[in-house]
Amino acid sequence: MDHDVLVIGGSFAGLSAAMQLARARKPVLVLDTGMPRNRFAVASHGFPGQDGRSPADIRVRLRAELSAYPSVRFQDGAALSASREDTGFRVSLNNGNDVTARRIILAYGVRDSLPDLPGLAERWGASVLHCPYCHGYELNRQPVGVLARDEMAQHQAMLLPDWGPTTLFTGAAFRPTAEQEQSLKKRGVEIEDTPVAELIGSGPALEAVRLEDGRTVPLAGLFLAPQTAPSSDIAAQLGCEMRDGPTGPYIAVDQMQTTTVAGVFAAGDLASPMANATIAAASGVMAGVAAHRSLIFDPDLTQQHERASS
Repeated sequence: MDHDVLVIGGSFAGLSAAMQLARARKPVLVLDTGMPRNRFAVASHGFPGQDGRSPADIRVRLRAELSAYPSVRFQDGAALSASREDTGFRVSLNNGNDVTARRIILAYGVRDSLPDLPGLAERWGASVLHCPYCHGYELNRQPVGVLARDEMAQHQAMLLPDWGPTTLFTGAAFRPTAEQEQSLKKRGVEIEDTPVAELIGSGPALEAVRLEDGRTVPLAGLFLAPQTAPSSDIAAQLGCEMRDGPTGPYIAVDQMQTTTVAGVFAAGDLASPMANATIAAASGVMAGVAAHRSLIFDPDLTQQHERASS
């Protein structure tokens, strides 16, 4: 085998996993496409020790720290296919080469599917946002909105008044029940049924949304729950069990980030129904530790593998 562990994905989860293995002096290859989900965000907030830094700067620093460990290698590129081979795995890359590893950590993340609405895509990560805990404070209690795609909008709209006066734009996607509407009104949420036609302002900032009837509603930020999907089908090729999350499928893992396929671990947004930088990094730590333990206690992948239960 070329490496003890192949980490597919070079953002917070993958780099955190590689760090644990590097400190155990295990040969690790980190495969990175350079296209992390968080590349659109100006800054990462709520990440202890990194609050306010750009995700790109955090990754650069993490890679620099990892580069100090001689057992770690980095390679730019994507994994196209993966399969079990003897007591490890063979992975084909987009440069035409294959790499082999005794264990695999999947940390390639998910991709977001956004509504086709004029002015939205260019503001994604700046003033069109998915997480108030990550980005709400910086809006300074200015008016914010929630663009409904499904019932997740109710949850977001209930949270957001702590960050600013909130309007829920239901459109045709979601209609609160009488009980839900009462709860929203108690939180001071305005409900607007007329669909949003476009986002306006000097992008990437947001000044307002224009409704289909021509009215405008001033906003500093618009929140939505994007639909998500794994950014690669490697987990499916390997036979990893998937679960349905509130925004899309994710890999089923146990408390040690072990998938339902022996020798394969997963971390980050790919393996969680909740997207958060700190959670992604923590899950990477656990995946790295679990992969290391697997190399020691089950070197030939012969032990009975318990199904993920989280």
